[in-house]
Amino acid sequence: MILRIFLSFILLLSILFMPFWVSALLALAGMIYFSFFVEAIFLFFLSDLLYGVEEIRFSYMVFFSFVTSILFLVVLEFLKRKVRFIPDSIIK
Repeated sequence: MILRIFLSFILLLSILFMPFWVSALLALAGMIYFSFFVEAIFLFFLSDLLYGVEEIRFSYMVFFSFVTSILFLVVLEFLKRKVRFIPDSIIK
């Protein structure tokens, strides 16, 4: 629980003070490591509220990172349920 709170705080600081790619990598790592890492979605919504602008390449969508983070979370949670990880103790 402490690790999840710590990563959420680090993700918030990266959204506020670091480039976007650092935040995206931290959020992706959190989504992979934790189950249902919703904090990333809320923090990317905050990011879009603070820094989001309409761009032609994203079809004038302002909340691009918010929508992308929702899609990544849904796909990753689906893949986590489909992929099984076998512990080393069973293989040996």
